Amino acid sequence: MNARVAAILVVLLAVLGGGALLYQQQDRSRRPENVGTLGKTLLKELPAADIAAISIAEPSARLTLQRKDERWVIAERADFTAELSKVREFVLKVIGLKIGQSEPLGEKDRARLNLDASGTSVEFRDSGGKSLGVLIVGRKYFKREVENPDRAIPDGRFVALPSEAGTAYLVADPLTQATVRTAEWIDRGSFQVEKVKTLAVRYPGGESWRIERAADNAAWKLAGARPGEKLDLSRANAASYSLSLLELADVAPQDAKDTGLDKPTTIDATTLEGASYAIKVGKLAGDNYHVTFTAAGIKPDAKDAARAKQLSRHVLLIPKSKLEDTLKKRSELLEKKQGKK
Repeated sequence: MNARVAAILVVLLAVLGGGALLYQQQDRSRRPENVGTLGKTLLKELPAADIAAISIAEPSARLTLQRKDERWVIAERADFTAELSKVREFVLKVIGLKIGQSEPLGEKDRARLNLDASGTSVEFRDSGGKSLGVLIVGRKYFKREVENPDRAIPDGRFVALPSEAGTAYLVADPLTQATVRTAEWIDRGSFQVEKVKTLAVRYPGGESWRIERAADNAAWKLAGARPGEKLDLSRANAASYSLSLLELADVAPQDAKDTGLDKPTTIDATTLEGASYAIKVGKLAGDNYHVTFTAAGIKPDAKDAARAKQLSRHVLLIPKSKLEDTLKKRSELLEKKQGKK
């Protein structure tokens, strides 16, 4: 390498180095003044051990989770049990939120990002009702275009702290559970009727049917079968077995109206273990039936005894798909005659 080439390289390196330095200086000038907050924990002072209540408020509804003894309950559903793992997960998620972006927040931005009254307020309180922290959860953040933002899972959320009214934060967690929808908080486990011995269904118009069997492996018989009628055993099995697979979609408010439970379809079932269930099925709410039930003869030490006792105090919402085999009409339980569809 001669001296002339070496001199040119030195000049190029100096120019490139200066350009890089200029770029770094310009980049720093474009960064927000609060760049030091990025990556820091948003609610680092929130004491998880002291949290005894979580209040979630949306513009037109509120949900209150309260710790009672060893369980969490939903106050607006007459202390219906919330799933402990969901409450714990939400609290840990909020405590672990880290700031991904921080920007000044003006009044127009506050409305645009739903960080005003149109947003969701999440407040944590202790056993004495003292506020431990409040988080405003706003608009969803997407890294890509989505067809339906209401249904799509976001890549993050815009949030704010009431104590820092002039700042909006972006966090990477979608915070989908920051909602007043009780379906997102309850244990979906329902009462379950296992090893059915007799099953009778009566519809509001008076039509009814009843099937029974003597033992677990015995064939089902249709009570009052007419000449030429033959019970389809697979459909009878499905009608009874479905009652052991019930799950909750939600629990209805105590003051729910137009449930159809004043003129219900009734399901009466007894089990081979001596338990009996009287189930009322009302109207559909979307894809879910309004359901209530009473139970008797369940052994106190049975795995679902306590759960059944609690569920019997509420109007439940059970998916239509879980009851459709049990609610079939009498004619649908019969084997089809040859030549007929």
